[in-house]
Amino acid sequence: MKKRIWLALFLMVALIISACAAPAPAGDTAAPADDGAAAGVSEFHPAWPYQPPPTGHFNTFVTNGLTLGIYQDLMEPSLFMYMWHDASWVPLAGESWEWTDDTTLTVHLIQGAQWSDGSPFTSQDVVDTFYISRLLSQTVWNFLSDVQAVDENTVNFILNEPSTTVPRRVLRDVRIRASSVYGDFASRVRDLVDAGKTKEDDEWKSLIQEFNEFRPEEMVVLGPYQIDPASVTESQMILNKVETSYWADTVQFDRMVNYNGETPVVTPLVLSGDVDYATHGFPPATEREFISQGYRVIRPPIYRGGAILVNHKIHPLEMKEVRQAMAYAMNREENAFITLADSAKPVVCMCGFSDNLVDLWLSEDVQSALNPYNYDLEKAEELLTSIGFTRDDDGVWIDDEGNRMEYELKVAAEYADNSASAENAAEQLTNFGIKTTVRGINFQQMPIDADEGNFELIFRGWGTGNPHPQFSFEIDFTRYNSYFSGVGSTAGAVGSVDNPGMYFDLNVSTESVGDANIVELLQAAGTGGDIEAQKEVVGQLALIYNELLPQIPLYERYGNNPVPSRFATGWLPEGDPIYLNSPYADSFVVLQILDGTLRPAGQ
Repeated sequence: MKKRIWLALFLMVALIISACAAPAPAGDTAAPADDGAAAGVSEFHPAWPYQPPPTGHFNTFVTNGLTLGIYQDLMEPSLFMYMWHDASWVPLAGESWEWTDDTTLTVHLIQGAQWSDGSPFTSQDVVDTFYISRLLSQTVWNFLSDVQAVDENTVNFILNEPSTTVPRRVLRDVRIRASSVYGDFASRVRDLVDAGKTKEDDEWKSLIQEFNEFRPEEMVVLGPYQIDPASVTESQMILNKVETSYWADTVQFDRMVNYNGETPVVTPLVLSGDVDYATHGFPPATEREFISQGYRVIRPPIYRGGAILVNHKIHPLEMKEVRQAMAYAMNREENAFITLADSAKPVVCMCGFSDNLVDLWLSEDVQSALNPYNYDLEKAEELLTSIGFTRDDDGVWIDDEGNRMEYELKVAAEYADNSASAENAAEQLTNFGIKTTVRGINFQQMPIDADEGNFELIFRGWGTGNPHPQFSFEIDFTRYNSYFSGVGSTAGAVGSVDNPGMYFDLNVSTESVGDANIVELLQAAGTGGDIEAQKEVVGQLALIYNELLPQIPLYERYGNNPVPSRFATGWLPEGDPIYLNSPYADSFVVLQILDGTLRPAGQ
């Protein structure tokens, strides 16, 4: 009975919140029609968090830009999107591409497209975008020596050396921006390059500072939707259809109404049917309510998951035996189920990238050498006693320097799935004798604390949604490891004492592969055109990760994405290969909007 009363109250609150947050027509503050959409205006209702002005702004290259994650392709598309089931490429701003030679990737652009300010879309937009990327030292420029306009509709990307990962980095990972907005800065970057300047020079640093402060008045878009600046509030924003867009005749919705917020805010909006699709990590109890209301729940593989990062600067967390013991001490099957029920699976290979990709990249010999770290408290105990650790009268472990093993585990308070996983992991570690207390903090503070090394244990992600494991290893070994990698902090320099990250030394000595430099292996994993040679390197990185566990993977996430279908219809059916796409890296929702598959309900 109490449960029914609670549920009734919860749904009543959800409906009240939904009514308060319902979208108004662009440029109007009046309440919408009862059906949640302005009369005669077709809408798609996504949900993606953003920072409203004055913090949020329209320079989408830098921190706090008003970007909307997967939906950014509807405004500033990349050149192509990738189809995971057959390794094909779907044209966006690009029409086709090929290798001209081993180190020249040539892209042919769509023709006749124009930006929302009326300027034509040409190769100059692409070149300028990549030169801003060069100013910001983005990863793609570790592989490129130049980007050149061949003619108005053709661009050459010149590689330093052959690489099989460059197509992904060039064709998908960089979204194209307008030269009418960013061209002046791009020209100044070219001047610096021509003068022999690099990111170490004062002139380069000065331009970065100026660019970080650049604030366009609006987002000039190539895609079919554009943010109405006047509509942006704390709770929502409206993206109006651009009638002159290349995709204007294909997309079926007059506008998008995006709701702002993480899981606690978005949940009642989904329950009331005001959100058409959401990728938030909804807890199992909420998912059951979605299903009881008749919602379809889409469960695509995400090819990454949750992990506990340890601060290797804090003794004894830098000892691999400690991290291995922690891995043995946690029942990952239990953790996965508590986290997301059917939308999380315990990590099996413990090798730093998705279990879904292991058979494609690792030989049988490498797979058989991987330690699965099956739940085994005796093995965990044996590891700690072997390095001189003991227990005190309370059962808490005492390290080899006489200190109790007591730690704080930080987690994003707004992420229900992460919080559930962290709470369960902390409980299991505490029961084993490693006393762990969970502390929830704001989700926007989490990457800052991780970069600055301001943690003992912190809940972050392992791997990434990319078909080549090199990208996952870059996340695992470098993203929150700025001191040794120079990646993932505003300082961006190796040896930054202000941003040490997890402080994991990338020069390693292992039983599995001997001495190795992980930076060199990461480079080799994507270099050249020989996939078999790359698999050898990927195998070495997998063994290193598996032995040293720079972080401790807990589960691999699958989507539990609700589709209320109140405003949109036409979703492709279960089993369609499009749902093998990572919902974050190559969104099947965006593809279905762009090609007109999704349309207003009732049509």
